[in-house]
Amino acid sequence: MITYYKNDETGLKRLEGLTKGCWVNVFDPTTNEIEQLADLGFPQDFITYPLDIDELARSERDDEGTLFILLRIPYYQGAKMDVPYVTIPLGIILTEDYIITVCRWENDILRELASGRIRGLSTAKHNRFLLQILLSTATKYLTYLREINKAVDILEDKLQLSMQNREMLELLKHQKSLVYFTTALKSNELMLERLQRSQLFRMYPEDEDLLEDVITENRQAIEMSNISSNILSSMMDAFASIISNNLNFVMKFLASITVVLSIPTIVTSFFGMNVDFPTLFEQETSYLIVTGMIALISVLVIAIFARRNWF
Repeated sequence: MITYYKNDETGLKRLEGLTKGCWVNVFDPTTNEIEQLADLGFPQDFITYPLDIDELARSERDDEGTLFILLRIPYYQGAKMDVPYVTIPLGIILTEDYIITVCRWENDILRELASGRIRGLSTAKHNRFLLQILLSTATKYLTYLREINKAVDILEDKLQLSMQNREMLELLKHQKSLVYFTTALKSNELMLERLQRSQLFRMYPEDEDLLEDVITENRQAIEMSNISSNILSSMMDAFASIISNNLNFVMKFLASITVVLSIPTIVTSFFGMNVDFPTLFEQETSYLIVTGMIALISVLVIAIFARRNWF
């Protein structure tokens, strides 16, 4: 699907067709749409690279001077997925007349840009538009990392009393997300440093300052991702031991109850055998004596277990 946007006096507007100075937003293009875009004068590979889920962040230029940037952006798949948060490639193509974004999936970053709510966004200023995408990406990483930390805090409270693997599996999902984030952020950092070394943003000081902000936000996301990943790994190891200890406590308690409940069975079985008993047990109140004996032994065993913290 291809959509076209361009700024006018009132803000960002959607167009019906291609116009000079517009933003071409492409997601999950068909073969015909790929060929149509390739007619704009840049290699067709610039369109197909972002459709490969395993592509790493990088930047390159063709012989005509068209700049291609591939960025790894965060993507939320849903809480019920095996990995709630992953990263996907986003291609950005800067030509003399157009700025083109290519992605296989619709995502929050491009959706927010298309909404027109970002201040100072202009499709005519290609470099500034590119920097806005980079800044939105770094900001979205930080937002998702905070959401992961909140989810982990909730699971941490549940795990303290848990004896099941459900919460541990949920933590494992978030740990996988953090691994994806850390890998993508590091590849984005290399690409941003390469852009910083180029002459692309030095024409306008405000653009260079915005690039510095993007690099700072990206580094902050890297540090936050590393810290969260280390804490989560340590937490999973600790709570694995806690779950094992909780289970051991329950098994110990059940074993103690079993021992106490076996006392009446042992005593009554003994007196139920076909053997001679002392005269004391032949009286009419002998069952009271047996019951008292059972109670006394049971209380004694319970006291011993309680003293040893076996309950």
